Amino acid sequence: MSCPSTIPATDLIIGVDEAGRGPLAGPVVAAAVVLGPGAPEGLADSKVLSAARRAMLDPLIRQSCHWGIGVVDVEEIDRINIFAATMKAMTLAVASLVQARGVCVVTLVLVDGHLTPAGRVAEWAWPARAIVGGDATERAISAASILAKQHRDGLMHAAARDWPHYGWERNAGYGTPHHLAALRDHGPCPLHRRSFAPVRQALLI
Repeated sequence: MSCPSTIPATDLIIGVDEAGRGPLAGPVVAAAVVLGPGAPEGLADSKVLSAARRAMLDPLIRQSCHWGIGVVDVEEIDRINIFAATMKAMTLAVASLVQARGVCVVTLVLVDGHLTPAGRVAEWAWPARAIVGGDATERAISAASILAKQHRDGLMHAAARDWPHYGWERNAGYGTPHHLAALRDHGPCPLHRRSFAPVRQALLI
């Protein structure tokens, strides 16, 4: 995480978003971001940005903003379910940011979606508000969506070198036709989410 000294200590508003709720393989990742004065222009929902644009914005966000990353692995996803794992990843991301910055007071955490971890994760300790479509309307959430997507894609690209059959460098673990065909032909690997129906079905083949 990065801690630029130019970010003011008051009105600490954090944007949070996740990447990887839907894939059949790999972790779920969340990012938390406090925008700095030098935050880049052109922030938007990571899903509408090209891969090249995301790759360009990612280091600029890291250099100019406070940020934290939370990762919950496949074993935990299968143990507690993907929703709970996503809430945990968000909590880990905010905790990482707050700990790195050394502050105790957070004004508000803006979370993309319908729900926040407040009341759902015991370790969540900050005021929060859910914003549907927040990754398109709140710049801090947009920045978080870019960091989460880039971080997770990097993990899946690395995993693809160990498990080349599934095309994760292209599909990031989502259930594309190629990925589903590879599941049928080769079966699941340790990074597949066995609590997800297509993976369970592949185990029965």
